[in-house]
Amino acid sequence: MGVIDNEAELWQRARQDDGWAFAQIFDLHRDRIHGHALSLMGNLHDADEIVAAAFFELWRKRRTVVLVDRSVRPWLLVATVNLSRNARRSTARYRRLLQSLPHPEPVLAHNAEQGEASLRLASSLGRLAPDDAALFVLTALEGLSVANAAQTIGLKPGTARVRLHRARARLRAELGDLKPDTRPAMEGSVS
Repeated sequence: MGVIDNEAELWQRARQDDGWAFAQIFDLHRDRIHGHALSLMGNLHDADEIVAAAFFELWRKRRTVVLVDRSVRPWLLVATVNLSRNARRSTARYRRLLQSLPHPEPVLAHNAEQGEASLRLASSLGRLAPDDAALFVLTALEGLSVANAAQTIGLKPGTARVRLHRARARLRAELGDLKPDTRPAMEGSVS
């Protein structure tokens, strides 16, 4: 029995829910279908997605797919073309939508000094422990109370106060020449 006869036999078994037989069909056609998808889509990631979708559809429709010349390859090739066309249309619609949305104007610093201050603050925050940076941002920049910020991060309010105090001290040491506003955060209760 040749490869074509073997494929027809594998397909009959796959139609009866034999996953091993379906895997053999996948191995038999994967490279050819992938090459076809790559030529249609132009990049490996999209081609991989199309191949996965084509074989998924083959499995899903296994009871109704008819062999052509005792092979599922023609069905897979047509499915690959259709899936590629749908993917390209979907991508085009998505790009048109993004282009139609209003684009916010970039926020520019009022002057070079303010821009430098923003960059230095971001750099200093990046060197803090993640929870400490989050506490500072939530309290100093977003106006949350220490209790609410602590709850958001999952800390006890007392622990948050100590960590926030240390973070502010470190930021003052690094950014003191900028004369930052170091108003204390509101103590408030957890809501």
